[in-house]
Amino acid sequence: MLASVKKTDIITKFRTHESDTGSPEVQIAILSERIGELTEHFKTHKKDHGSRRGLLMLVSKRRRLLDYLKKTDSDRYRDVIGKLGIRK
Repeated sequence: MLASVKKTDIITKFRTHESDTGSPEVQIAILSERIGELTEHFKTHKKDHGSRRGLLMLVSKRRRLLDYLKKTDSDRYRDVIGKLGIRK
């Protein structure tokens, strides 16, 4: 799980307006941070298959959110993937 301070920093960086906590950009950024933490976890705990399943679900959810954002507003999509450094 993310620490609340770290999560708040991510939300303030990716929000679209002052009270935004659930836009696709924010959700994608939070999921990306959790995916990164789990990836580091698997470097030391190679046989943790239960958490690996959770990682795959997080990656799938992020993929769906990115597809939605790409379909609805491609400028926001390019901005998010540029800030997060995902994709090519």
